[in-house]
Amino acid sequence: MAKAKDSKKGSRKKKNAIQRYFSETMGELRKVTWPTRKEATNLTIVVIIVTLTMSILLGFLDFIYTKLFAFILG
Repeated sequence: MAKAKDSKKGSRKKKNAIQRYFSETMGELRKVTWPTRKEATNLTIVVIIVTLTMSILLGFLDFIYTKLFAFILG
C-alpha cells in the first residue's frame, strides 16, 4: 500500500517556481476585498486633496526659508 501512495504522489507534476508564484498570486488576489467605484472615487479625491495641500505647504515653507536665508546671508 505504501508504494501505491508514493506512486500517486510521484505522478503529480510539481509546479516550478514561476507557476507556483502566479498560482499563489491569483489565490491571494481572490482574497482581496475590492473597493466599490464610489469608495475608489472618494479615496482618490482624498489623495489628491492631501497631495495638493502638502505641495502648497511645502512650497510656502520653501519660499519662507529661502527668504530667511537670503536675509541672514545677504
